[in-house]
Amino acid sequence: MTETIIFFDGYCGLCSGVVDFMIERDHEHRLRYSPLQGETAKTLLSESERTDLDTVVVARRLPASAGSSGHLKIETYKKSDAIFVALRELGPGYKTLANLGSVFPKLIRNAVYDLIAKNRFTLFGRRETCRAPSKEERTLFLP
Repeated sequence: MTETIIFFDGYCGLCSGVVDFMIERDHEHRLRYSPLQGETAKTLLSESERTDLDTVVVARRLPASAGSSGHLKIETYKKSDAIFVALRELGPGYKTLANLGSVFPKLIRNAVYDLIAKNRFTLFGRRETCRAPSKEERTLFLP
């Protein structure tokens, strides 16, 4: 079974808001969440993926294929691609929205993404502490 993990900047107000948005709409609990500053990120992501806090990273942990050495394969997506991968997990309406967004050239999508990311603390604030899951959300979060 494929596991989709959203890695986000735990101190970013916008990022935490996106996580809240995703949790509210992920009725089948298909997504998992982990801060880029956390242990799961250290295990699954490269140093450059962990330290570039201007992008969300979505990792898909795929099961080992038959005849392989048993290691899990990790596919990572960044910026607008990451958002679209995550949206597709939420169901048909969001999948359609992601597919429509994917029509735009990646260069343009990521330029918009970078503009928002560059100004996210000014627009949405910065948290003093990493976003902590509520008691009900704990099973959705990885360390």
